[in-house]
Amino acid sequence: MSVDVGAASADVYVAGKKVSAGRQVVRNPARISEVVGHVALGTAAHVDAAVTAATGAAPLWADMRASDRADSLEAAAVVLTSRIDSLAELLTREQGKTLWEARADVAGAVSVLRYYADLSRALDTDEVFRSDERGTICSGRRPIGVAGVIVPWNSPAYLGFLAIAPALAGGNTVVVKPSELAPLALSELASTLADCLPPGVLSVVPGAGEPGAALAAHPQVRKILFTGSTETGRSIMRAAAGTLKNLSLELGGNDAAVVLESATISDELVTELMLGTFAISGQVCFSVKRIYVHRSHWTTLVEKYCDAVDRLVVGNGLDPSVSMGPLNNRRQYERVQGLLTDAQDRGADVRALGRKADEASWPEGYFLLPHVVTGLPDSAPLVAEEQFGPAVPIIAFDHDDEAVAAANGTEFGLAASVWSDDDAHAMSVARRLQCGTVFRNVHRAGASDVTMPFGGVKQSGIGRMHGLAALEACTELQIVANYQDVTHLSRPPWAGD
Repeated sequence: MSVDVGAASADVYVAGKKVSAGRQVVRNPARISEVVGHVALGTAAHVDAAVTAATGAAPLWADMRASDRADSLEAAAVVLTSRIDSLAELLTREQGKTLWEARADVAGAVSVLRYYADLSRALDTDEVFRSDERGTICSGRRPIGVAGVIVPWNSPAYLGFLAIAPALAGGNTVVVKPSELAPLALSELASTLADCLPPGVLSVVPGAGEPGAALAAHPQVRKILFTGSTETGRSIMRAAAGTLKNLSLELGGNDAAVVLESATISDELVTELMLGTFAISGQVCFSVKRIYVHRSHWTTLVEKYCDAVDRLVVGNGLDPSVSMGPLNNRRQYERVQGLLTDAQDRGADVRALGRKADEASWPEGYFLLPHVVTGLPDSAPLVAEEQFGPAVPIIAFDHDDEAVAAANGTEFGLAASVWSDDDAHAMSVARRLQCGTVFRNVHRAGASDVTMPFGGVKQSGIGRMHGLAALEACTELQIVANYQDVTHLSRPPWAGD
């Protein structure tokens, strides 16, 4: 089922009702003249209304048995499943990614909802960790309260539900703020989910910066879950400090892939490395953004890698022959172009590879061929900063210590990868990398399994999401000490006999 061009709308949706707000158009990054839909420009007043509704709904949702909440979420997943294909096409039109990437994004969101619904059933049972003649001490996970979820534009459905699902499953009410750059598919998913739940449990306030800032500062919001840039993460942290909010921040990354001397530069390795670099046009928080390769493999890897990248086809994501779509927005397009210009000015070898699916339509969108860059020092912006686009530097090293120092030499620490045929060698290097996750012989979407805790160190974030870690991050640990005999407890001197 196709989506009518311009018909989609991301509305402010509070307690089951659309709320009036100003709007702006959402354009197709592959054809900028095409209006895909409209997004509401939510304000702080809209956030306040949504938080008020969430606060009112919180006791009912929190007091339900976890298994009953899980049943509601699983029933909603059935409804959402019927919309995967139509929303995938909508997501491609608004975000730019290929249709198969968009379908994985939307289908992944529904799968995540089912996963956390099932995982949360264990919350009905408290854990007894001491029971004897003196009494019983047990622990349980309790809802935090109202949670604010602020979602980025690169994988809005999947990343949005990686926060929405555990927050709801943990018994919290939620206000979600989609990005104004890709709000349509996520807003449709979230509002449909909201209709399956009691009014006020889930509300949606799209917009530019104002709704996110208002959520971070709102005194009744107890939890913020944010995925996005380090700069915005700092702003959220400052705004949240006034009320000491519980924060989960997954921030920027500048992930290094380290190809060791003990690796074999096979076609499989090269293909995996390429997939980890150019998925969603390089707009993935934990994509490969720097490649360090042992000098003994330098020539072979660069030649094979460039040959593989040169087979990529860039164009409109709805074209089934296309392997890479446009960048999502002008700001990101100009940033990557600027980094490539800087690399050229520094005398680097900048190779534009791949081919254009439809050269005539090229000026209509934010298209950029994949680029491989060699001859840059670690201090160059393309190496030291997060480019978030289809451009990757490849750098030679002579010793493991050199590679580890270079990989650790930025303030980012989201993920990294080690490529080697030798388990012991790979593990010895992996343990020295300063990041939240290290992959071996893989580094792409899907490798960060939903069951596996994920998050960054240094300037790449606070806390861990995915798996049980996300459910714990969306609940508070409560201890219940039920003493039958208190005579064993020490008494302070002032209490008397």
